[in-house]
Amino acid sequence: MTSSISNILTPARTQMGAQCSSKKKLIQHISQFLASTIKDAQADDIYERLIAREKLGSTGIGEGIAIPHSRLEECEGTIGALFTLEEPIDYDSIDRKPVDIVFVLLVPAEATEQHLQTLSMLAEKFSQETFRDQLRSAKNHDELYQLATA
Repeated sequence: MTSSISNILTPARTQMGAQCSSKKKLIQHISQFLASTIKDAQADDIYERLIAREKLGSTGIGEGIAIPHSRLEECEGTIGALFTLEEPIDYDSIDRKPVDIVFVLLVPAEATEQHLQTLSMLAEKFSQETFRDQLRSAKNHDELYQLATA
């Protein structure tokens, strides 16, 4: 079981101040970014999977947080990526608040139980106001990574 963010996030998959003006542009940015870090993954495939999941219901969980997620054949293990946005965007979140912190979760195609456990852990962590405030106070990518994985 993936018990903490430090097990799935790397400094290379932590990005601060992403400039995206819409949910669609954000998911395009995420897809291109992740395709460059996952062997044999294609940005178009990641994009289509994340968009398909969003069509089932927004992954905006409230308080400015979104956790887009999907299964991906090319994943050899659970992959996390953390983005903060330069400006909050409308994400169709459950509380209707704009999103400024995004944690993306990609899991191997067959990892159903692990996927659910990891999503649960992320939702619990990001529901903590202190944790969200710490991430928002980060001054650079390295500090953002350190705060997310502490």
